[in-house]
Amino acid sequence: MDEKGAETGHENRPPAPSDAALAERHARYPDAQIRTILNGTRTIALVGASANPARPSWIVLKYLLDRGYAVTPVNPGLAGQDLLGRRVAASLAEVQAALGDQPIDMVEIFRNSAAAGPLVDEALALTPPPKMIWMQLGVRDDAAAARAEARGLTVIMNRCPKIEYGRLSGEIGWTGVNSRILSARKPVLAAKGVQKLTIAERGRRGD
Repeated sequence: MDEKGAETGHENRPPAPSDAALAERHARYPDAQIRTILNGTRTIALVGASANPARPSWIVLKYLLDRGYAVTPVNPGLAGQDLLGRRVAASLAEVQAALGDQPIDMVEIFRNSAAAGPLVDEALALTPPPKMIWMQLGVRDDAAAARAEARGLTVIMNRCPKIEYGRLSGEIGWTGVNSRILSARKPVLAAKGVQKLTIAERGRRGD
């Protein structure tokens, strides 16, 4: 192929983000972005779920289920078992098959950073692909994030949805942790449950 032909094959492709730009974009996420993601998420595939109540993945699974998210635990070693009332799937493909043509809202990766890249590629191979990838606290793979973002997915890295939900709702303050949110408005209590707050805007009752 001549030089002109080579240029034609790439002229409509967006420029790849630089490593520095990607790192800066994922250094800190605006509260409004996290709130929008958590409010807009319904279905979650939690990869790396554990049956051990002492493990963080079990604790996060229970927390998200208690707040109304439809979480499917994914762990090939526990496939077919019930975990906190949810059937464990062997793979992301199994979760997607159960949803039909509706995409998974969030793939949460509760594995180490070395496993994140292959899991992102597995998610990108789904039809349709998920709406977003969320890498758990301590998990980061910038190259995998760039691949997902190039396909139009939202990516969050090195964050915990339980912590972020608790911080935005104000629940995290019950344990003495600073939520870093300054507001004179009271957090919104959940309609059901005891001592549960929502991430609705403060001073407004959620639907």
